Amino acid sequence: MDLSIIIPLYNEDESLPELHDWIKRVVEKENLSYEIIFVDDGSNDNSWQVIEDLSGKNPNVKGIKFRRNYGKSAALYSGFEQAGGDVVITMDADLQDSPDEIPELFHMIKDDGYDLVSGWKKKRHDPISKTIPSKFFNYVTRIISHIKLHDFNCGLKAYRKEVIKSVEVYGEMHRYIPVLAKQAGFKKIGEKIVQHRARQYGVSKFGLERFINGFLDLLSVVFITRFGKRPMHFFGIWGTLMFLFGGGITVWLIVEKLYRLAHHLTIREITDQPLFYIALVLVILGVQLFLAGFLGELVSRSSSDRNHYLIEKTVGK
Repeated sequence: MDLSIIIPLYNEDESLPELHDWIKRVVEKENLSYEIIFVDDGSNDNSWQVIEDLSGKNPNVKGIKFRRNYGKSAALYSGFEQAGGDVVITMDADLQDSPDEIPELFHMIKDDGYDLVSGWKKKRHDPISKTIPSKFFNYVTRIISHIKLHDFNCGLKAYRKEVIKSVEVYGEMHRYIPVLAKQAGFKKIGEKIVQHRARQYGVSKFGLERFINGFLDLLSVVFITRFGKRPMHFFGIWGTLMFLFGGGITVWLIVEKLYRLAHHLTIREITDQPLFYIALVLVILGVQLFLAGFLGELVSRSSSDRNHYLIEKTVGK
């Protein structure tokens, strides 16, 4: 199969028929074999009934329904598991993503050799309360991840099949799939300026809290991808440095007191000095961080996928 299109949705029954017809028209014009996978993330409107009707009319339409709302990452993960196309495209169900972008995204993956292509909504039809935080969020993510994308939040993305089968998304990690893909060894990541259309039906399902959650998830992604299999390299190093620094301050305070005693100078009790308590805190934190790294290593060694690595090719028997 050439193409899988995954569409996570929550209460979008008004837009689904128009979106389906638009996708069908564009894809069939390109003579591509395809499937459309709608993932209903616990909608409480008629979205699932619409999906069933569309599937009855078009055998290329598949549907997945959650019992309750789990979030976009869970919906994408379920869609990725079911996808069978060589190229996988994700898009939102609110008609703000244009299906007319599909052919070029497909050819960028299939013909130009990209592993992942992210859409860039250069001109957005959103209020300033969303655009300014989004720009700041994308700037921070770009600096931390070293991936030169302008719009990590864009739901319109295209992937080589191997990419979506190699990454696991959960929580709010869907916006960091490019970061996860890069850490998994897929380095040819590009972007394409895409049309952003004004919402025609319903209201946005995302609030400002997504930026706070997104930043916390970014820290989680960076830590897991860099230190997930070797937590002692992070906690152990910082714990050791804090312990040595705190211990060094303590030794210096003791040596200073002995020096003053030997030279009959004015003596100030060690416990009366703020530096002593700073050193004590550093020593305690250092021990705790070191133990956290040690426990992390024990958990990691017990993991069934500790030695699971992504093998691209093999040769010979």
